[in-house]
Amino acid sequence: MDSLPEKVWHSLKSEEVLNVLESDPAKGLSNQEAARRLEAFGPNELTPKKGQGPLIRFLLQFKQPLVIILLAATAITLLLQEYVDSIVIFGVVLVNAIIGFVQESKALKAIEALAKAMVSEATVLRDGERQRVNSSKLVPGDIVLLQSGDKAPADMRLIKSRELQVDESALTGESVPVQKAETVLDEDMVIGDRYNMAFSSTLVTYGAGQGVVVSTGDRTEIGRINELIASADILETPLTQKIHHFSNILLYAILAMAVATFIIGFIRGQDLVEMFMASVALAVGAIPEGLPAAITITLAIGVSRMAKRNAIIRKLPAVETLGSTMVICSDKTGTLTQNQMTVQDIVAGGIRYSLTGVGYAPEGEIRDEEGNFDLEANLSLQELLKAGVLCNDSTVKKAEEGWRVEGDPTEGALLTSAMKAGYSVQQLTSDFPRLDTIPFESERQYMASLHDQGEGKPRIIYVKGSIESICVECSVIYGPDGEPDVPKAGAITQWVESMAEKGLRVLAFARKEVSPDTTEITHADLEQGLEFMGLQGMIDPPRPEAMDAVEACQAAGIRVKMITGDHAGTAAAIAQQMGLCGESCSYHTREVLTGKDIAALDDQELVEQADSTAVFARVSPEQKLRLVEALQKRDNVVAMTGDGVNDAPALRQANIGVAMGITGTEVSKESSDMILTDDNFATIKAAVEEGRGVFDNLVKFITWTLPTNGGEGLVILIAILLGTALPILPLQILWINMTTALLLGLMLAFEPKEEGIMQRMPRDPSEPILTRTLIERIVLVSLLLVLGAFGLFKLEIAFVGGDESLARTLAVNVFVFGEMFYLFNCRSITRPVWTLGLFSNMFLWAGVGIMTALQLLFTYAPFMNSIFQSAPMGWTEWGMVFANSLLIYLVVEMEKWVRRRKAEG
Repeated sequence: MDSLPEKVWHSLKSEEVLNVLESDPAKGLSNQEAARRLEAFGPNELTPKKGQGPLIRFLLQFKQPLVIILLAATAITLLLQEYVDSIVIFGVVLVNAIIGFVQESKALKAIEALAKAMVSEATVLRDGERQRVNSSKLVPGDIVLLQSGDKAPADMRLIKSRELQVDESALTGESVPVQKAETVLDEDMVIGDRYNMAFSSTLVTYGAGQGVVVSTGDRTEIGRINELIASADILETPLTQKIHHFSNILLYAILAMAVATFIIGFIRGQDLVEMFMASVALAVGAIPEGLPAAITITLAIGVSRMAKRNAIIRKLPAVETLGSTMVICSDKTGTLTQNQMTVQDIVAGGIRYSLTGVGYAPEGEIRDEEGNFDLEANLSLQELLKAGVLCNDSTVKKAEEGWRVEGDPTEGALLTSAMKAGYSVQQLTSDFPRLDTIPFESERQYMASLHDQGEGKPRIIYVKGSIESICVECSVIYGPDGEPDVPKAGAITQWVESMAEKGLRVLAFARKEVSPDTTEITHADLEQGLEFMGLQGMIDPPRPEAMDAVEACQAAGIRVKMITGDHAGTAAAIAQQMGLCGESCSYHTREVLTGKDIAALDDQELVEQADSTAVFARVSPEQKLRLVEALQKRDNVVAMTGDGVNDAPALRQANIGVAMGITGTEVSKESSDMILTDDNFATIKAAVEEGRGVFDNLVKFITWTLPTNGGEGLVILIAILLGTALPILPLQILWINMTTALLLGLMLAFEPKEEGIMQRMPRDPSEPILTRTLIERIVLVSLLLVLGAFGLFKLEIAFVGGDESLARTLAVNVFVFGEMFYLFNCRSITRPVWTLGLFSNMFLWAGVGIMTALQLLFTYAPFMNSIFQSAPMGWTEWGMVFANSLLIYLVVEMEKWVRRRKAEG
């Protein structure tokens, strides 16, 4: 066999599959044939994807316009022989390039993690003997033996199954292990419903089975996910897009001003070397050297704040992207829900009960519809709860992190419901020892166990399973008084339907007394005489804090959508409780789309449906990716949560991928931008809030820094136009830009979030960083700085002795202290500073203090006077500096007040 035909393996009989693959279920392949097929099909490994080498990826970090500006600044300062400044500016560029390179390298580890997930050993039949081989040596046609604890080494069609259960959550998102069977299925079954298949990298949790390998390596379902991860686009974040656009504009503006300066000087007949140095001074003044450092540090502070709120950021720009999020696509299990099955409804003896409490902790109450509970008065309820404990192979234990189940989550929920009624699991299992059992089988859909009730008493069989399997065999209902009764027509169906409408998974319970001599039970013993005791309905309930977080996100204009591999009914019920859709939310009202529905839609139809639908169920990895892409086509900034291998392509495609830290696979974590250490949706809401605060602080910094750069450039340009001496020298400009950016501007990164930040609508992705209002403010402050610096420079020259060094020191201080006073204006774009709390940002006051001390050093220290050509100032000069600075502060506050009045009126 040298090629593999295209077959829908789950729709074929196992005999047909074996014939196509030319394999013997009793002997397997021969070692010789296995070696030949390995040569033909290749190893059972994922093919690593070729990409750009590390050197190319590192060099590409320097292609951003802002980085080009800074590289130009490095070259200019080298020409000026200001080597320290050159090193500082280039250091900023280099650090940012290294950060970007490291982030990108981490993202590319996703496929490597996926490949590692497939490396394991497998038990196979070859030449009629059992052998342990490396899973990479498996080939189509190999007969693989599976047992509890094994990882499926390849995609297999099952040919034998004995109570086989497989955890497929990493691949499909299914919240509970899947019961497997060898039955033939329809061709159009989605992956999550292919009960006769075992898929590569899924985990066997119970039972045993035997399968024939049908796909290996890149041809497996997990291999197709590998292809999707590689094909998913790595999108620029809103911040990087905005900074890229802003940097382009800044680059052209700086070059235009520098060229204009040189041309004007040339036309005026001034010395060319002098004009070149003036152009250099203008360019140096206009370049915001501190901007990359400010962005990096502001984002890093956001990372630190988010870490305290259980969100670990893997890529710095993701901090701000969260603040831009317009749609959150959330997984259900563990993120919106507790990931702990909980019995919520019981029907016993014709009486309906509700249970409080969540998870496996035996904390909560059982109450009937009138709010009462009397266990002694309802023998049917007693027997039903006992059945849930005794016909059970799982245990619940209290650990340091809380109560947890060892075994099947459904059985754990049954143990907890009995403990809420006051039963001791240990006491019941001791009083009613198990003598025999019929394990759960997918064909019969029930489990039964035989128990001893004491010497001389009849032995009792307890049965639990699907409503269909048990009701067929039951002839009577076990009433509350312990007496059998004839079941009322349709009563059981009504109970089941009412539970199913709430998205509950319903289990039925029955019992039968047999002879005290009975030691074994068979299926024939259950064909008649069963007494129906009642129902228990359970669900993985929503997290209360997640419900609050969804409401907060919706109030902030962020739409939340549930995308899950679980069943449509369960998804709709949880979505209703979460407030994601209305009371009529169900598959039947088309408010829930399934994988089959999505498969029938073309790309344009999906864009329409994805935008208007809140719940998607039984969704495959490709469909998750398609949904994210469809939402992005409407210019939405999309956050996607996930924990499984199946989520990795969509996590990578999303504007921000959010992986689960507790339940998440390494593949999902490597594909993500952010990891939640508590797997809680509420943490996403907290991270969105922090992200909005980060962007606010970045805008505040840019609004603060640009008037300085614009003002310095204009001062040089005006001096050239008027043919006068430069009010500020290039080295003095570098001093202003570097010290104020670090000591004043960066302090805005520590600004606390403003009130009402989660009541605002998400930002329009097409909206620039600087709105018209902010541009007008930047121009206003630039002009005030220019008038102050140039005016006072000329005034000092004309009336106070003509000392250029003193006049330039005055101009430098006008800029520094003007920026200092304007810094307080920038603590809020719209609100007056006194409403924020004068001392709510102590870092700002520390920066002001250190900057003042440095400026005094700049003005009075002889060695600084020598380096920067500065000169000591008197009280008159200081008075002019502070008067100008106060004027800037008052004008900006007045401008904010006028805009607030207009907005209110």
